[in-house]
Amino acid sequence: MNRVFCEMKYKLITVITDHENADLVASAMFDAGAEGADILDRSDFADLLKSDVIWDYADESVLRGGSEVKVSATVAETDAEFLSALEANLAAMKRNGVRYGEISCRLIDEEDWANEWKKYYKPIVTSAVTVVPTWIKYAPAEGEKVMKLDPGMAFGTGEHATTRMCLDMMNAAGRSVIDVGCGSGILGIAAAVTGAKSVYMCDIDAQAVDAARANAALNGAECRIEKADLIEGDEKADLVFANLTADILERLAPSVGKHLNEGGEIVASGIISERLDEVKDAFAAEGFTVAEERADGDWCALRLVK
Repeated sequence: MNRVFCEMKYKLITVITDHENADLVASAMFDAGAEGADILDRSDFADLLKSDVIWDYADESVLRGGSEVKVSATVAETDAEFLSALEANLAAMKRNGVRYGEISCRLIDEEDWANEWKKYYKPIVTSAVTVVPTWIKYAPAEGEKVMKLDPGMAFGTGEHATTRMCLDMMNAAGRSVIDVGCGSGILGIAAAVTGAKSVYMCDIDAQAVDAARANAALNGAECRIEKADLIEGDEKADLVFANLTADILERLAPSVGKHLNEGGEIVASGIISERLDEVKDAFAAEGFTVAEERADGDWCALRLVK
C-alpha cells in the first residue's frame, strides 16, 4: 500500500467492497476503533436522485463507474494501530465469505474531508423525527418534527441502519433520557426535539462531545453533554440509548441497570446479527428481558427492560 506523508490531520482509510458487504466492512472498522464509517454506494445515491429532496449540490458523476462501494473511516494521523486492526478484522471476515478488495490510506486535512462527505448525505425520515443536515433545504410536512444536524468529523447523520432503528424505536416524550456514546448527538437531540423531560449525553471522544454540543445549540435543545467512558457518576433516566458495538454493549450490560429508573428501558443497537445472541445473553445475565427486537439487513437493535 502506498502511503503519502505530509502535514495533515487525519488518515482516510478506504476499503473497496460491494453493496451486500458494505455494512460488514463498516462493522470491521467500528470494531477496529473507528468512531464512524462513511459508505459511498452508487445504488443508494441513485435512489436519492429519484426522491423529492431538494439538494444544494448533487454530483451525478457519482453514478458513473462499476458496482463497487467505498467504505471509509478517518482516524488521527498519529493512530498507528487502526489500520493493522482493520486488516486483521477483514482477513478474519474474509474466511467467512465477506468480500472486499483494495484497502487504501491517504492523509487529508479536516477542511477537505468536510467538503467531500457533504455531497452524499440526505434527510432521514423516521417515525419520531426527520434529521436534516444543515446544508440541505427541506420543507417539512405539517406536524413533522425536524432536527438540524451538522455531523462534522463525528459523522453520524442517521443514515446507518443502527441509528435509524433507534430513531424508529424512540419514545422519549415526557421521559428522562441518556444517550451513551452519543457521537454527533443525533439520538439525544432527537429525544429533546420530541419532548424529552431531560437529556444527558456522553462520549469517550472529545471531538464527538464538541460536535454534540454544537448540534444541541443548533436545535435550541437543552442537553447536558460530557466526556465519559460509558455512563459515569450517578446519572439515571427512564430511557437509555446505546448505539455502540457488540463488545461495548457487553461491557455496558453489568452497569447500565443502576442508571435506569424504575420501569426504565434501554435501546441497544449497533449489533451485527451474528453476535446478537451473545449480546442478549449478556443482558439476560443482568436480569434484562427483550421487549422488542428489530433487524435491518445484517444489523439488529433491542429494547430491553428489567
